[in-house]
Amino acid sequence: MSAKENVALMRRWFEEVWNQGKIETVHELLAEEAIGMGQGEPDVKVRGPADFVPFVERIRGAFPDINTRIDDAFGAKDKVVVRWSATMTHKGDHLGIPASGKHVRITGMTMVHIRNGQIVEGWDNWDQLAMMQQIGAYGQMARIRRGNASINRFRIAGLKKQGRRFAQFAA
Repeated sequence: MSAKENVALMRRWFEEVWNQGKIETVHELLAEEAIGMGQGEPDVKVRGPADFVPFVERIRGAFPDINTRIDDAFGAKDKVVVRWSATMTHKGDHLGIPASGKHVRITGMTMVHIRNGQIVEGWDNWDQLAMMQQIGAYGQMARIRRGNASINRFRIAGLKKQGRRFAQFAA
């Protein structure tokens, strides 16, 4: 396929997989042996449709109204790079976080290697931190950590007092 055809394939991917939720497109355009990086946890590889479909279902389950927009796309030979943005509303608990109803906007970049009309490798870099902040999950964890830090400072101060008393008693 030409670079232009590969870019068109990626435009179709974003429209059908993300905007329309067509799981059959994942099976059609993602090779069984495909390897993806950057979809979720650091250094975790997604292997083929068997791993990628649950990822799509989690994201679309949490954000059923996701709307991706391709802001820029270009290809060279068998590689395509897409700069994209997405708007969505946090309506489901599929990320393990109760739905907040908050509107979210994120950006990201995707680079893929295409062979014989299918994605065989993919690398994603998207702003997961912004997503977690916007739904209130990250700030909540920071407040919990700050609260625990205050408790720990209180405990340490108490232990220091006990240590001084023990040192005086032992002397």
